[in-house]
Amino acid sequence: MKEDISVLIALQEFDTELLGFDQKIEEKKQELIVREQAIADKEILAVQCREKATKLEQSQRDIKAGSQDAAERIKDRQSKMMQVQTSREHQALLKEIEDAKKTIKDTEEQLLQVMEQVEAEEAKAKELENLCAGEQKLLTEQTSKVNKAIEKFNKQRLAVQEKRNKMAQNVPSSRLKRYDKLLKKREGLAVVRVIDAVCQGCFMTIPPQKYNDIRMGEQIFSCPTCQRTLYYLPETEEADA
Repeated sequence: MKEDISVLIALQEFDTELLGFDQKIEEKKQELIVREQAIADKEILAVQCREKATKLEQSQRDIKAGSQDAAERIKDRQSKMMQVQTSREHQALLKEIEDAKKTIKDTEEQLLQVMEQVEAEEAKAKELENLCAGEQKLLTEQTSKVNKAIEKFNKQRLAVQEKRNKMAQNVPSSRLKRYDKLLKKREGLAVVRVIDAVCQGCFMTIPPQKYNDIRMGEQIFSCPTCQRTLYYLPETEEADA
């Protein structure tokens, strides 16, 4: 196999390795993002529980005010009963008193329900806040580990990048420019093997004559479908690789 295609193959191997480091670094960052989002979601839920408890407490005050108003009406109507002169007026005041008593009874039941709801929301908020505190501590520990891992990957990546840059110096500028363009356009894969007349980049069949020319290895050919640079590797070379 000619030296020029061998250099491109080596360059692709370096870039594939670099892409692997980038993916590992991104995966580590995503681990932190996922954990941070989980904490943020719980914090939002805790705030919502606190807000709901506050609204329920306001409702509790409104219910108490209604009960107090009913109690005042009872006192007022009982006082007026001493002054009424007709049975009709007396019955009307009695009905108002009974209605007010019923209101007080109903509000007592409502107050109990609301109190239970307030306690439930506050307990839920407290539980979420405790979980957030614990997860925040774990996040701090994980962040330290992730940063160390990323630092290690970056050092390894830098070593590979230096080898890659040195290798790139052996590629003519026009060909290197085309290679770099393909690398970006084809998601990090610019040079691929052809096996049984099939491009291993897009998996489309190569025309017979072009496939034979690629096997000869005397020129550099591109896939007519994806434009990636193609190379042929005999089975004997594959076994030795």
